[in-house]
Amino acid sequence: MAHTAMSGSGTTAGDDPLQTAVWRLRSRACWADAAALLKPHTAAPALQRASLLVERCLYTEQGWAEAEDALRTAEALAQTDEERGAAACERGQLAYAATLLRVRDRADEARAALGRAAALLAPGAPGRALLDFRRGLLAENLAHAPQAARAAYRRAHAGATAQNDPLLLSFTWRHLAGLALREGELAEARHGFAESLRIREELGYLVGTAPALASLADAEAEPEASRLRAEAGRLFRLLGGVPIWLADQLAPPAATA
Repeated sequence: MAHTAMSGSGTTAGDDPLQTAVWRLRSRACWADAAALLKPHTAAPALQRASLLVERCLYTEQGWAEAEDALRTAEALAQTDEERGAAACERGQLAYAATLLRVRDRADEARAALGRAAALLAPGAPGRALLDFRRGLLAENLAHAPQAARAAYRRAHAGATAQNDPLLLSFTWRHLAGLALREGELAEARHGFAESLRIREELGYLVGTAPALASLADAEAEPEASRLRAEAGRLFRLLGGVPIWLADQLAPPAATA
């Protein structure tokens, strides 16, 4: 998500009408339609278009070839270190998604691309917080290193706060809460999951609301947990079963004899 919900990206009054339209489509899981609105004549729209199609891969397990094509276009148009770093960050995310979803093992490519992005993006660059978050994802889900993941998520959280990027904050809250839940810190987990859900509901990020509801349910007691899962399931079905990886989390427990 190279273009997260900062002012000017379609989430606040007075934003560019094009960005508002892109955000509304993206938030409703219409990534291809959103990408079609962007003409990749220069690096900025090409990078945004690539980020949308990479996100579609992660949420749907589809569209890999289109994402690769868009990414190659963005890489070719990148002129500055910041643009090249952003393209490398998207390259790393696409490789991470392919590995996580077991499409193809591209873990080495993901690490190399994010390392390249880190070399190109200065510590205070706009894309640095997103890069830190994605390095946390690799540490947590591919390297199985929760302490390294927590450190990366905290850097991303601080960066997102400094840059007033609420959507990225919703991701850092959720993933920090997930680590807390794993360690049995229920109060910390509930707080983080609740903050993530609050932000996503305020932004109208519909495609991310069902995962936020399901995560909060994991930290709540009954009957609240069942209510949250039911609401998550309703949104999941409303969006046609997206994100696809949420299906297992929402599946009812197997009946016991």
